[in-house]
Amino acid sequence: MGEKQTADDHVHATMRIILVCAAAVLQFGLSLHPMLTQEYRYQWLAAGAFVALACVTAVCCRWALRRRPLPGALVAGGTAVVLAASFCGAAALAPEQRFQTADWPFGLVGWHLLLLLLDRFRVFIAVLTVHLLTSVCLLLGAGVPDRGTVGAAGAVAFGTVTVQLAVMVITRILRRQTQEAIAAAEERDRMAARVLAAQQWERSQRSLFAGQLGSTLPLLAGLADGELDPRDSGTQRRCAQAATQLRRLFAEKDEVPDPLVHEVTACVDVAERRGVAVSFAVSGAAVPVPAQVRRELTEPVVTALSVARSRARVSVLRADEEIRIAVVADVRAEVAPVTGGRVAVEYGVYDGHLRLEARWRKRRS
Repeated sequence: MGEKQTADDHVHATMRIILVCAAAVLQFGLSLHPMLTQEYRYQWLAAGAFVALACVTAVCCRWALRRRPLPGALVAGGTAVVLAASFCGAAALAPEQRFQTADWPFGLVGWHLLLLLLDRFRVFIAVLTVHLLTSVCLLLGAGVPDRGTVGAAGAVAFGTVTVQLAVMVITRILRRQTQEAIAAAEERDRMAARVLAAQQWERSQRSLFAGQLGSTLPLLAGLADGELDPRDSGTQRRCAQAATQLRRLFAEKDEVPDPLVHEVTACVDVAERRGVAVSFAVSGAAVPVPAQVRRELTEPVVTALSVARSRARVSVLRADEEIRIAVVADVRAEVAPVTGGRVAVEYGVYDGHLRLEARWRKRRS
């Protein structure tokens, strides 16, 4: 809405600059000469109307050249002054001078009204109608005109009003086209932003999968080439760890209310499929955890469950400021220490049992 309003102001400001120049040229270039050379019934009344219209143009020029909207008080007061000048200029004419060369106020007043009411279409039509009716009433008040006078008056009125209405219509068309252009530009920006976000998401997903599959692909290649023996305990341990990592990675993409527990459950499920009896306990309410932190919290779980021989116990403890995941498993081989980035990991092997705890403390904002 704000940008559309700015577009409207820009169109109106540009058109007002044009109208200020047009009003000044028409008044001093075309209307000044007949006002000075023609004989009027009330010369001072015609001169007063001319000066009043020139003052309206000068006052509007201050805002128009600075490309600012006209204040409401100026619009109301200026419209009243212009209508008064229209009546005074028409009253100063002799009956036979109406709609002739001496009747310069008739055509000039419409341009001043257009300058003041450019952004008020309905008000402009109403005020212009009042101006026309006033001129017609003054014409008829002097007696029934002949056909030649009526034809001349109609031609002048039609030509003048048509041009002024055309300017108003052109302004409205320009404003609508500007709004459509802005809306189209905004839509292009939104589409470009969506495409950029999709591309960034695709790159991040490729990077993530490449990192997660970094140890899996060599393992599969070794098994396919016969370089690794599936009966070897080390190979089996690597296969178990790779399977657990992949299952956790797939679980990370699921839309679930509690992603952390869902990913830990995926790791437990893989271990149970290998015949490991896993005891899994969760305490505390679900709290939001960033995806990267979830990966660092579950990585120790992946490592511990992949080396578990027959039994394991997994516990998830959630509090408002801290999340802990503890794993106890009977290991069948040496386990490399597990480290994390933002997650603190405590690790130890005692009497054939691995005790591991991953802890993440939320930062206070």
